[in-house]
Amino acid sequence: MGRAARPKSMPSVFITGLGFVTSIGNDAAAVAGSLHDLRHGFETYPPFQKPDIGCKVIGTIKGFFTDSVDPEDWTWPAGYEIRRETIRSMAPHGLYAHCAFLQAAADAKLDEGDISNRETGLFAASGGSPMLTYYHHDRMLKLGPARCSPLGIVASIVGTLNFNLVAAFKIQGASTGFSSACASSAHAMAYAFEEISRGRQKRMFVAGGEDGNRDAILPFAGMRTLSLQTDPALASRPFDVARDGFVGTGGGVVVVLESEDEVARRGVAPYCELAGWGQASDGYNVAISHPEGTGSRVAMENAFAATGIAPPEVDYVNAHATSTLIGDISEARALRAVFGEMGIRPAISSTKALTGHGLSLAGAMETGFCALTFRKGFIPGSAHITQIDPACEGLNVIRTTLEQPPRVVLKNSSGFGGANVALLMRRA
Repeated sequence: MGRAARPKSMPSVFITGLGFVTSIGNDAAAVAGSLHDLRHGFETYPPFQKPDIGCKVIGTIKGFFTDSVDPEDWTWPAGYEIRRETIRSMAPHGLYAHCAFLQAAADAKLDEGDISNRETGLFAASGGSPMLTYYHHDRMLKLGPARCSPLGIVASIVGTLNFNLVAAFKIQGASTGFSSACASSAHAMAYAFEEISRGRQKRMFVAGGEDGNRDAILPFAGMRTLSLQTDPALASRPFDVARDGFVGTGGGVVVVLESEDEVARRGVAPYCELAGWGQASDGYNVAISHPEGTGSRVAMENAFAATGIAPPEVDYVNAHATSTLIGDISEARALRAVFGEMGIRPAISSTKALTGHGLSLAGAMETGFCALTFRKGFIPGSAHITQIDPACEGLNVIRTTLEQPPRVVLKNSSGFGGANVALLMRRA
């Protein structure tokens, strides 16, 4: 997506609030601590402990019970006021994102009037709920439509996340869902930026969510993309020569974006500025990244062109790298093409080594992680690397946390069909 740098008359966009329900913590403080100390969120997953299932580990969500197809059975941590009638139309990831939304709104110091007005919108991304889709469809076939829940569709299909959040929080501004697989919530972030920078909205919530259970993760075993490691500490190791696939995870993350006028009016301290973005497609394969990382490279180049930021200004890259054999090398080649030819060596890490791969949630989750690095003053390392893949040699893939705040951060995301998004953030 090539375009000239944003005119100076267009308002800047800032991240002012964050909410997390993830495998490495259920609030910003816990997540920041895990990122800093490189503590992973992986556990052996009981439904996978069968001889015919090769993958054994996932990034688990702690403190919630959402295994039942009946939301009446669900439980969540104390401190969240959620009416039972509200959750009846939700998927498990809807509950996670609802809790993350409450966190993010409180973190940004927003009141009800700030949230529900014509100049505040919400963009969301999820893959829907395979668990509930199967359950409601199977019930219809076996018992007939009269025995089906009237909320079964809105609780399960792609779009369930934005349906529920918009209704629950009375969002009156722009709203829609994004579906570009693992680039989905990065696309949501990018187009939320456009809504604000072009003056159409003053504030946007960006939400990502995934169930992260058996039905959401296990189908990827058919693609041979899941790690077969039984040791949680070895299962996700992006850029390592011995990596053998990704570890699935779920959760919910919400990021609050606001215009510079709103930031000034409310007197809030932003985490960072979302400076702009770029996108491009591989035009190569439905499921496999271009071997040379062509689309990812062009997406990064377009982000630099759109923002006026130069590659030498970037001091941290939060990579998409999922710990797959092909994907990590593809991105490494794209990064080398963008930075290596100029002799630039920004710190690079993949936080999926700690969380696992959140699929459509990943872009929003990792943008939230990047925002935390500005405020907390560190750059997280890329965990679990024993031996760097020779194909990644020459890149500054850091293995330990750097005790320094970044100035400019690049966040990469990629999805099926060769969709690539690059987001640029800088110190506010």
